[in-house]
Amino acid sequence: MSLHIIGDTHGQAGKLKALLRQLGYQQRQGAYRHPDARAIFVGDFIDRGPHQLETLDIVRRMVDAGSALAIMGNHEFNAIAWHTPDPDAPGEYLRPRGGLKGDKNRSQHQAFLAELQDQPARHADIIAWFKTLPLWLDLPGLRVVHACWHEGHVQALRPLLTPAHQLTDAVIVQASRAGSAAFQAVETLLKGIEVPLPDGHSFHDKDGHVRHNVRVRWWLPGEQSYRHLALLPDAAARAALPDTLIPAHTVPPFAPGKPLFFGHYWMTGTPGPLHPLAACVDYSAGKHGPLVAYHWEQGGPLEAARFVSSADT
Repeated sequence: MSLHIIGDTHGQAGKLKALLRQLGYQQRQGAYRHPDARAIFVGDFIDRGPHQLETLDIVRRMVDAGSALAIMGNHEFNAIAWHTPDPDAPGEYLRPRGGLKGDKNRSQHQAFLAELQDQPARHADIIAWFKTLPLWLDLPGLRVVHACWHEGHVQALRPLLTPAHQLTDAVIVQASRAGSAAFQAVETLLKGIEVPLPDGHSFHDKDGHVRHNVRVRWWLPGEQSYRHLALLPDAAARAALPDTLIPAHTVPPFAPGKPLFFGHYWMTGTPGPLHPLAACVDYSAGKHGPLVAYHWEQGGPLEAARFVSSADT
């Protein structure tokens, strides 16, 4: 059976419906279905876009019908933490709601919260569904994770998760505590590898926030310098970084045994593989980019021709 690995939707139900139709899915018995293919969603269904609940409804119906699989993204984890009281701090939540940090958290989550205003039961139901999403899929022919496959963190998390690689309530709490092993592991799988920039270096992210840590292109072979690996908005910003080596233990070598698909990174331009066995399917659908999928079939290297975009009409 063919698989369509679909990138971060971020509440863009219109783009999602257009892409599903383009891929050959039709609505039957309450869900989008394909005669001989299945979809895999890489997470980040919510925040930013104009149709949060409609997007979730499409995805959940497909999962329930068996026409799709879905994994957790960092926005689903953040939604869980926003909604979950902190067991060690009465009146507080695992994701802070007060102060400057709380204001930033609310701003990032506002589109989702606005659609659920005065619907506490529905909100709780959605959070319960988010908790059913696995952190990764390790299928016979491929792997799917939201942001980064890190073998060390995967192995450390396995005994803490359910057999289907889902977070338990206890691990959700641990993964919300900065400095814990679970926090670092879940952060890496859902947000990627970040490293501190050398003193005196910073940049502004896509939302205008000043960053002193930088995500790295962990899938690249060869040189491990800040300038080579930094994942920055433009080439000029990357060129301004020092050409010194990142500590070797920080970014483990990428050695995939089978194709790996992920989202998260707000790519732009023409979709294509990042590595013969690695592909990102997030091309900024949450803002002005297309929603992208990869049409996977068993065997052979990844090919640019197998990417399908909601803009390809």
